[in-house]
Amino acid sequence: MNTLATSVDSEALCYHCGSPVPRKAPWHIVLEDERHPLCCPGCEAVAHAIVDGGLESYYRFRTELPERPDDRQIQRADTWAVFDDPELQRQFVHPAEDDRRQITLAVDGITCAACAWLIEHHLNALDGLHSSAVNLSHHRLHLVWDPAQLKLSRILAELAGIGYSSQPYEPDIAQQKLQREERQSIRRLIVAAVAMMQVMMFSIPLYVSGPEDISRDFFLLFHWLSLALTTPVVAYSALPFLKNALRDLRTRHLGMDVPVSIAILGAYLASAYAVLTGSDDVHGTPVYFDSVTMFTFFLLFSRYIEMRARRRNGHSGNALSGVLPASAVRLEPDGSERVLPANQLQPGDRIRVRPGHGVPADGVIVAGHSSLDESMLTGETLPVSRRVGESVTGGSINVESPLEIDVTHSGRDARAAGILELSDRAFASRPKIAEQASHMAHHFVSSLLFVSLAVAIAWSFIDPSRVLWVTLSVLVVTCPCALALATPTALTASHGQLRRRGVLVTRANAIEGLAQATRVVFDKTGTLTEGRIRLRSIQPLASDLDSEQARTLAAALEAHSEHPIAQAFRDQNPSHVTASEVRNVPGQGLEGLIQGQRFRLGRPDFAMKAPPRSPDQQGQWLLLAMIDARSDDSISTPLAWFRLDDTLRDDAHSAVTGLRDLGLEVELLSGDVSNVVGRLAHELGITAWQAGATPETKLEHVRALQARGERVIMVGDGINDVPVLAAADVSVAMNGATDLARTSADALLMSPRLGRIVDAVQLARRTQQLIRQNLLWALCYNFCALPLAALGLVPPWVAALGMSASSLVVVGNALRLNRIKTIPRSSPMAATS
Repeated sequence: MNTLATSVDSEALCYHCGSPVPRKAPWHIVLEDERHPLCCPGCEAVAHAIVDGGLESYYRFRTELPERPDDRQIQRADTWAVFDDPELQRQFVHPAEDDRRQITLAVDGITCAACAWLIEHHLNALDGLHSSAVNLSHHRLHLVWDPAQLKLSRILAELAGIGYSSQPYEPDIAQQKLQREERQSIRRLIVAAVAMMQVMMFSIPLYVSGPEDISRDFFLLFHWLSLALTTPVVAYSALPFLKNALRDLRTRHLGMDVPVSIAILGAYLASAYAVLTGSDDVHGTPVYFDSVTMFTFFLLFSRYIEMRARRRNGHSGNALSGVLPASAVRLEPDGSERVLPANQLQPGDRIRVRPGHGVPADGVIVAGHSSLDESMLTGETLPVSRRVGESVTGGSINVESPLEIDVTHSGRDARAAGILELSDRAFASRPKIAEQASHMAHHFVSSLLFVSLAVAIAWSFIDPSRVLWVTLSVLVVTCPCALALATPTALTASHGQLRRRGVLVTRANAIEGLAQATRVVFDKTGTLTEGRIRLRSIQPLASDLDSEQARTLAAALEAHSEHPIAQAFRDQNPSHVTASEVRNVPGQGLEGLIQGQRFRLGRPDFAMKAPPRSPDQQGQWLLLAMIDARSDDSISTPLAWFRLDDTLRDDAHSAVTGLRDLGLEVELLSGDVSNVVGRLAHELGITAWQAGATPETKLEHVRALQARGERVIMVGDGINDVPVLAAADVSVAMNGATDLARTSADALLMSPRLGRIVDAVQLARRTQQLIRQNLLWALCYNFCALPLAALGLVPPWVAALGMSASSLVVVGNALRLNRIKTIPRSSPMAATS
């Protein structure tokens, strides 16, 4: 690893702060076509913010330099620069599209949806940043950026500049941090609870007694004890609210912690002043220590419940990050065993997995026969049988017998790691309703502060003695916590429930799209059918070619394809004949050179311009033809017919019926021949179907449906489905889909059960209904509570109860999604839940 040079060039001073610039430091700012050196990413971030904000005149007219960062900041700057090292980045930075890079960061200090909004909006303003997505449940941040325009150190500096320290996400470390945060939250909650009970014990006699019932000495004693008990609540339990409010004010973003902190500090300082100056006599200035402790406790309690709900629903997502075992048993060439870290496994290694142990990497079984528990990945509780030649997924648990496995993918290339990345991608954008709720909460806070100021001014004329507690009640009772929680809590619960049912949502708009869909379009092969295509028969058409030779030629071409049809020709090439210059035409077939001769295999009209008639109308027929290299494509020789057949999925009929029962139109769109597609559509009762569809015609058909106002769900699995998956309102990829289809889809089925699509639609509709209920409740509560508090009808302690209750109602309503009964895994499909 290259180390950062820290020697200093005495001639180079930071243009922003005047500090010495480390030798070969990459940070700089360009003003009027002149390059100026900077000492650290922090100065670079500030300088760019000044210039980008149109304030570059500051550098021409300033009379003194800003303060130099302290030693801790300088040390932190060196740490940021280290993250620009290419060798270090290989451990946690991954390639993305268009030469971009992507990374997942663990971010400290995230407490609510407002934090996510602030981080995303601040980072998205950086040139070179393509997207930023905060996973609110797990405190993770997924970034995609252009390294040619933006350095990773600059991103980390920007995050720290707005109060969020971050580092590359490592599952074990991130999980430990979440556990520490939870323990800290519990301690703060306990301190607030104990203090609240004691302060209320001192306050109740003051509320129920008359002016002469309690002596002045006891009166003062109760107030001094209340002050002593309330002080640690404000200094410790309420510290997160105060820190967040200070950060929000520095970044000029008004979050919900601003009115909360104003209420807590205002009530505490006014009450403490009354006690310390002696103006809290029996008939003097009232104190609000009970309201402060109660408000802090209920606010902490509601946020703790909301945090537990988010993490419980996101637990399976975090569990995926640690699903791969930490160690593996590798078989050496001499037959001995060696235990090594699982992340050191390489493709081609042979490993042994004993019963009860986890599979440490993706691979193919070469010896043994056992059952594997894949519930963590697929949601299927029943173990599945696996034998020699079949693939296994890392993270599965070996149940019965020892297995020997050849590794195909390990570490970050394993399927479990890919699932985690797809799960994080679900937070790369927000549904429209979530964006609207976020903006609504932000504007509500701004309006609330103005209303509170107006109420305070009005009561200063009406009754100055009641100004403080009336204003306090307004700030507390109308805190928009419920409004901010209304959408993200329901979405998080929905994501968790879908994942437990075997549906992985990879884009945030999927839930909204599923709820609004009017039509479901299915591909055939690998979707409605199992995709386990079998070669039933071969009919040679050339006198000098037998069935074995024809199968060898076809297998050589299909070795270059990921289509389910290629499975039928695997292990059908004993002579190991190879093809070169193979061209895959999606939806049509393959073309390539074998021993200097060009061949085509695929649909009859692709293999030849004038193909012979297929032997019968049963099954699917592929034609192998030889192209005359001395002429154009018009001269081709038919060599053999291949009859293929596929098996309909067990739950295909019940899934189609369940979708119809939900009011959805069901359509079949396939590239297969008309007789095969028509027979399958008739068997499933699908009246709208189209055969012979190419990727282009599939795309045109879906766009035509959308032009008529349809909201389309497209279900597919192959490379030829990628264009239409991208164009559909919601795309769903099967569990056995190609890598490209999985990354293009909005949702991924983790198990081969089509009934999960029915579950997903039902749950999405239920989620949208609960979001609307939560938003309606939050708005009605705030608009009803505000005038009552402004009129002086709501005391502060009632305001604290009302605010907390409104938040708990929203969280509890969202958690109703967890009480929906799951589909029995043993049954092929159940239409209802």
